[in-house]
Amino acid sequence: MPILPDNLTRTVRTLASDTFEGRAPGSRGEDRTIGYLIARFQELGLEPGGTDGGWTQAVPLLHTRLGTPTTLSVTVGGKTVPLAPDTDVALTTLMPADVATIRAAPLVFVGYGVDAPERGWDDFKGADLKGKVAVFLINDPDFVAAKGEGAFGKFGGRTMTYYGRWTYKYEEAVRRGAAGALIIHDTDGAGYGWNVAASSNGENYDIVRAPGTGGLALQGWLAGDAAERIFSAAGLDLAKLRRAARSKGFRPVALGAKLDASVPVSHEVVESHNVLARIPGARRPDEVVMYGAHWDAYGAAAPGAPGGKYRAGANDDALGIAGLIEIARNLKSGPPPVRSVVFAAWTAEERGLLGSAFYAAAPIYPLEKTVANLTLDILQTAGRARDVILVGRGQDTLEDDLARFAAAQGRTVSPESLPERGLFYRADHFSLAKRGVPVLLLMGIAGASDLVDGGKAAGQAWVDAYTGKCYHQACDAWSPDWNLAGAVQDIEVMQAIGTDLANSSRWPEWKPGSEFKAVRDKSAAARR
Repeated sequence: MPILPDNLTRTVRTLASDTFEGRAPGSRGEDRTIGYLIARFQELGLEPGGTDGGWTQAVPLLHTRLGTPTTLSVTVGGKTVPLAPDTDVALTTLMPADVATIRAAPLVFVGYGVDAPERGWDDFKGADLKGKVAVFLINDPDFVAAKGEGAFGKFGGRTMTYYGRWTYKYEEAVRRGAAGALIIHDTDGAGYGWNVAASSNGENYDIVRAPGTGGLALQGWLAGDAAERIFSAAGLDLAKLRRAARSKGFRPVALGAKLDASVPVSHEVVESHNVLARIPGARRPDEVVMYGAHWDAYGAAAPGAPGGKYRAGANDDALGIAGLIEIARNLKSGPPPVRSVVFAAWTAEERGLLGSAFYAAAPIYPLEKTVANLTLDILQTAGRARDVILVGRGQDTLEDDLARFAAAQGRTVSPESLPERGLFYRADHFSLAKRGVPVLLLMGIAGASDLVDGGKAAGQAWVDAYTGKCYHQACDAWSPDWNLAGAVQDIEVMQAIGTDLANSSRWPEWKPGSEFKAVRDKSAAARR
């Protein structure tokens, strides 16, 4: 059955309306959103797919915000150098303490901070980071490597791997017992300027973790010029160390500098919810094809912000949710699938993929029997396209399915235009990928679509306008100027892929070289 643009419009206009108050987790807007989504799935005749036969999975979230530091400085070369919040450093915490404290913790430069056995790469070389502050470079060791340097071609060149993401670097610091982590910012490597890196205002979210599981007292970005000053005061040449970090033989370097910080923290636990609905499989119900999109946005906008009172995420990701509901309508109207199909509306994607991360850590359906996760997150609204944009080329065989079903639409597949920005690691599908589930993401801002009306120039103009003006802003609102014909194409191709998987015995696989293949391989026996 076709995807109906009018149905998409009605869903988006509802979810992005002021009634839902920007759909912030833990808010009155969440309560209304959860009720609305449950009602829509019930109307379609789907079964509850959440915890204990219900429609939801509770997701407890830790919400923290840093106050004004009483101490924030580096002692280096016999001098104490103050660090200015939001100018020299942009910090947050994910620890539920009243004060984030680091006392005279040595700073250790760990290069790119990568431990990748499958690539024969280890930046740590057994260095002891317990109680210390790890200082990282952003992106991968081969991001700017020249031919002849040890890292050249080891991590996909300009295409970011997970080792290049800031989230991986913080996770690695936690695993190694560090007290804190600072990532040296550079615009090219991060994919955005300091204004974006410093935009958190000290606020962060995490899923609530068990006491004693560890964490970083402080984590965040170190401005490039501030890093240059600290390294220079320590008698070190940061430019030379950057080059050294592109060598397989790199070893961590103690800076001879110490960080002192004492920052008040406000913290609270907010209960949020994933919504899950299910069409049970007729013959192999324990095998699950999963569709996903996130229901949350950013809540209230800043006073006077152009576009409205709320940052309501009409495209990001009310349109993805609308696509999920349309696919559910179509699949439910046909014969029961062989495998089960689950529709997941995740919370707290905008806070760090937290709803999907919580599910991946406590899955309702075993991940080893989850066939694939198919995610919709931001779709282009500029009309029909001759192509579809692939995010994360070379990761798994679902890209082959995408090419096959796009061809049936008369379309080709184009790779994302800026793979160095790591979009593959920045949407909810990634939480499942880390646990080994093959994934496919459609994201309209990943590249310039070759539009039927205007070609790639028109596609790039749409990307530039959306990302430059309305991405995560109040003006991400429904507009009568939207042309949903391209979004319909993308939703229909995802519907076709999922329908095919739900009525087959195929198991998509990770391709050789993917950092997630080894995780999936460990559970291979469960799929025989």
